[in-house]
Amino acid sequence: MSEMPIGTAVGWLAARHPDRPAITHEDRTVTWQELDRATNRLARAYEAMGVGQDDLVTIGLPNGIEFYEACIATWKLGATPQPVSARLPFREREAIVELVDPPIVVGVEPGAHGSRRCLPPGFSPDPALADGPLPERTASALKAPTSGGSTGRPKIIVSGAAGVTDPEQPRPFGQGLGGVQLVPGPLYHNAPFMFSMNGLFTGAHLIVMTRFDAAECLRLVEEHRVTWMLLVPTMMHRIWRLPEDVRTGRDVSSLEGILHLGAPCPPWLKREWIGWLGPERVWELYAGTEAQGVTIISGQEWLDHPGSVGRPAPCSMKICDDDGHELPPGEVGELWMRIDPDRPRTYRYIGAEARSRDGWESLGDMGAIDEDGYLYLADRMKDMILTGGSNVYPAEVEAALDEHPAVSSCAVIGLPDEDLGNVVHAVVHLDPSAPEPSDDDLRAFLAERLVRYKIPRSFERVDVPVRDDAGKVRRSALQADRAG
Repeated sequence: MSEMPIGTAVGWLAARHPDRPAITHEDRTVTWQELDRATNRLARAYEAMGVGQDDLVTIGLPNGIEFYEACIATWKLGATPQPVSARLPFREREAIVELVDPPIVVGVEPGAHGSRRCLPPGFSPDPALADGPLPERTASALKAPTSGGSTGRPKIIVSGAAGVTDPEQPRPFGQGLGGVQLVPGPLYHNAPFMFSMNGLFTGAHLIVMTRFDAAECLRLVEEHRVTWMLLVPTMMHRIWRLPEDVRTGRDVSSLEGILHLGAPCPPWLKREWIGWLGPERVWELYAGTEAQGVTIISGQEWLDHPGSVGRPAPCSMKICDDDGHELPPGEVGELWMRIDPDRPRTYRYIGAEARSRDGWESLGDMGAIDEDGYLYLADRMKDMILTGGSNVYPAEVEAALDEHPAVSSCAVIGLPDEDLGNVVHAVVHLDPSAPEPSDDDLRAFLAERLVRYKIPRSFERVDVPVRDDAGKVRRSALQADRAG
């Protein structure tokens, strides 16, 4: 089958499997027929409010069925979902809304953005509106998420792909066709959004978590016989740190594959997961939301190239020094990517310009490429700490700290120092059920894993997780709070 507009694909699936469950969230499940009819009615409500072809529709709903309904209704009008966090502070959301200029904002109380039409969570369209099929329309852009960065200015990444799908085309990384897919990550982030939609539009039954909880994640895998899920290393770490009887007491044999991305995965943690599930079921992907450069690696391939995120495909990558000169294999520098010339452009920015040089683009990541073409990530260029003339990559220190059995999450930043320029500082969230280590205990633990200059000079304990459910941490905000 060839690709079709997303709205058409939802109707196609509903016609073939009307009573099959499409989405389950907490104690509610909708079938394909219910999803199709509800989104037809909702699309007509949106259309009456001014949503039309290729409009961007800002959607600030939490994880749940309503989020998917809002996105599908938007696609059925040939418009593009523009997801944002439901918990986004007003000033951040207002800056995005001003940039995007959507005809409606979904998930926000009326009056929140002046005269702009805002629909609150739980909005229900007029039941008198028809729920039959709408005219076939295709959005020119599949999605328009915001950047996960923290530049202080909003940046919208508009997809170069159209709003089309092929419901009979198997997805890679073990995702396949149909099956049962667990969605543990926040849907306003690009990866949970995209991969859950990929699963849904091939007929998968989505099991959506309101927010991630490690024990609940495994319980849902067992209860629903989940076949596939997308994780970030933070989630993998929290699952692995569960009491062993809790983790091994759940039946996860239904899993055919997991894919992880979003941040470097500590090699020790990757080995544990490969040993638990088997290398054939563990996949890793590296890419930005912009998708101009992608690497993929299977579990078995990773065992042959430990620490790598794979080889580029279909794109070109190179590592350069500060002057733009390409570095030899194994040397760390800035990662530059170039999309293959026979592929269409994968994105465009609203509110920003690409960092580019001679047809190559950079997302600010640091890394090295070995002689076999495998990429090894170091960290973001802006997060690198220069201390006493030596470079420290926070991700490397964080990976070592995460190995400590008492550490639930952590972030490593540089703090100003008169003598060294910067000193390494660790912000640590400890597991309250584990014995609390002293600073000296943590230093001794790290001394077995890191050279001396990479070991934090100071440790700060906090009462809440340092990273969010998507595994993201705003190091610049942590630095600003502590440097002031």
